[in-house]
Amino acid sequence: MKISALTLLAVVGTAAAGKPQLSMSVRDGSFDDLGGLDPTLSWSTSGTSGDYELEFGVEANVRATTDIASLPKSYWGKASTDIGAWGVTARADIDAGDPSAAEIEIDAENADDDLSVKILASASASSFSVSKVEATKTFLAGDTTVTVNPSYDVSSGETVVEVGYDFGDISIDVTASNNGQVVKVSHQVDADIKVSPSVVLQSGDVSVELERSLGDGNSVVATVTPNDSVDVEWNDADWTASINLPFEGNTLGSANVSIKRELKF
Repeated sequence: MKISALTLLAVVGTAAAGKPQLSMSVRDGSFDDLGGLDPTLSWSTSGTSGDYELEFGVEANVRATTDIASLPKSYWGKASTDIGAWGVTARADIDAGDPSAAEIEIDAENADDDLSVKILASASASSFSVSKVEATKTFLAGDTTVTVNPSYDVSSGETVVEVGYDFGDISIDVTASNNGQVVKVSHQVDADIKVSPSVVLQSGDVSVELERSLGDGNSVVATVTPNDSVDVEWNDADWTASINLPFEGNTLGSANVSIKRELKF
């Protein structure tokens, strides 16, 4: 898809009223020079048209080039409206490298019945195919909040059922699929710390997640999965840092780092 300089200027001019987000990734531990960096700029805007709320966005490379058309990575658009008791949202994501196709997500939520439905699909000029369907239902059983989330992957034929039990400071999540069952138990130790171990029943594989609140909506989450990786996500105001350290035998390998910053104009 070719983008004229006039179109780009119009987008940049409008973006000044929004909040672009700049993300910087470091892959495979390549910290030596700028060649290991992958800067990306994300921008979105919103508006209304009749009963519809509309949002549009673009994700683009940030690099010096004379080929302006090569900068965008992807585009997306979203429309939301109410249909009876249901709030319905449809979103389309388009890869800039293949603008003839789009990934579609349709969400419908009935707040009165604590029920929601999600449909994932792919669309092109000549076809439309559903890839996944899922639903979520929440209800009270005494003092316990129960959430049931079945899903079906059309392409693989896999069915997954997630059931969550929230007892207050302790919650239990059970996920059952064609491949087995996973149980996760979360304990809110105090106002700032939550510990969540999980186990794959068939293999006995265990992972542990530790979340610490830093106040004002900020947090640090560390997840240790033996024989796999250590993952850390740090949210601090407008900054989000993600670190992935894969295990290589008994040692940790090169870090994959992603840093995002919301830019305000």
